[in-house]
Amino acid sequence: MSNAGENRPSNFIRQIIDADLQSGKHHSVHTRFPPEPNGYLHIGHAKSICLNFGLAVDYQGQCNLRFDDTNPAKEDQEFVDSIERDVHWLGFDWAGEVRHSSDYFEQLHDYAVELIEKGLAYVDELTPEQIREYRGSLKEPGKNSPYRDRSVEENLALFKKMREGGYQEGQACLRAKIDMASSFIVMRDPVLYRVKFAHHHQTGDKWCIYPMYDFTHCISDAIEGITHSLCTLEFQDNRRLYDWVLDNISIDTHPRQYEFSRLNLAYTVTSKRKLNQLVTEHHVEGWNDPRMPTIAGMRRRGYTPESIREFCKRIGVTKMDNTVEMAMLEACIRDDLNENAPRAMAVLDPVRLVIENYPEGEVEWLEAPNHPNKPEMGNRQVPFSRELVIEAEDFREEANKKYKRLVLGKEVRLRNSYVIKAERVEKDDAGNITTIFCSYDADTLGKDPADGRKVKGVIHWVSKAHGQQAEVRLYDRLFNVPNPGGAEDFLATLNPASLVVRQGYVEASLAQAEAGNGFQFERLGYFCRDSESETLVFNQTVGLRDTWGGGE
Repeated sequence: MSNAGENRPSNFIRQIIDADLQSGKHHSVHTRFPPEPNGYLHIGHAKSICLNFGLAVDYQGQCNLRFDDTNPAKEDQEFVDSIERDVHWLGFDWAGEVRHSSDYFEQLHDYAVELIEKGLAYVDELTPEQIREYRGSLKEPGKNSPYRDRSVEENLALFKKMREGGYQEGQACLRAKIDMASSFIVMRDPVLYRVKFAHHHQTGDKWCIYPMYDFTHCISDAIEGITHSLCTLEFQDNRRLYDWVLDNISIDTHPRQYEFSRLNLAYTVTSKRKLNQLVTEHHVEGWNDPRMPTIAGMRRRGYTPESIREFCKRIGVTKMDNTVEMAMLEACIRDDLNENAPRAMAVLDPVRLVIENYPEGEVEWLEAPNHPNKPEMGNRQVPFSRELVIEAEDFREEANKKYKRLVLGKEVRLRNSYVIKAERVEKDDAGNITTIFCSYDADTLGKDPADGRKVKGVIHWVSKAHGQQAEVRLYDRLFNVPNPGGAEDFLATLNPASLVVRQGYVEASLAQAEAGNGFQFERLGYFCRDSESETLVFNQTVGLRDTWGGGE
């Protein structure tokens, strides 16, 4: 039986594995994660990674990382490197060496020859357009190709001609001979090999014919001894072809394919074609733009591996297609950072504040906790001086009683510091406040004043002389509709306010912040230092609370 964690929620795949182990059908669990190296991995892949690698961990089995590299025209080493990096960053490792479908090209070719010899495959010279036309529809059966009944000898010779470069692209392909009247279109003589003159990042120019995914995948699983081949629901019909190929070649192992629902996340797209379009047409900065749903983008934005694994655990594994609200993903990172991120102060829309009765030139180093509920995280020293900056929205000349911040003639407490009172303001010619002049009460450091007067408001601040000027990037949804993928033109639904850049001040200690380290900017949200910028740049990870409705 399994050694899966007792506290883990069960699902239909775990129930299948438990039954297989109990019956003796399998003695161990061997899964695989088979990405195509034609783009960066996204949050949907994270679900598959956590499932496949997580099962291997829980059942003390193995999970292979295998690149489905059968389409060299769209593949790139950059994508290979990014995929390996993302799997490791999420906290998983693969069994043995990285594998490639191209490792098996010779064996795949031999199995194709075997199907030809059995009269189960033929070389077709219909054009791709004609093949589509002959295939029929959901309402109409397909019709046989005029090349379907060639002899075994002729097909072997023509397949050899394909391999040797005797056909141009689109002139010929190898098709399985199954049933053109099948109710499953995938079984209507699917293409197994096509001609493609493209340099391959693993095999160079050795091949000019490449196997199709459906032919490659099942055989690769069998060669590797995969016990449970897990894929998303759109491959449900393809399972019939998966089984047909393995049933008709001389291979000993016969893995089983099981399908689960893919992850659909509101306000985003996870189509690699659409993500690639966003990158190539420069609607975003790149694959790792913090607004992208890629793992690289989420890492740069400040998401942690723990938060993504927790998200995948919360959404679970089912056969029901559904769309997950963005609030659920954001709740996972918010819970993580609320617990673990040190606190710091930053001012994103600064206005100058001068404390007139504080000595000029004096600097006081105040003690501030790194986390209010975790004394073990220690304290930091924050410089306090006569001239500060505060958020422009934290001051009003007049306000009602609901406004708990600084008001002209009223008092407020500066976080971890003194109580101040706004005395007067200075404005520019346009009427904008340029400086707020205040007085402070020296007896109020770290405590309410002895006379018992209470101050309801607390605002954050940064010493102007000591604070570090920083660029702060505020992120919003990349799209402004819940289902951009369903729009006629998904680019028309891009949110023009998905990135707002502010030039602000952060407290002195953040000058040494390491790239990727997350902080709670008090009263503002969670931010991390950008990993791609040489200057001091902070990316907003998530707000302090869900502002999109239906959240906390």
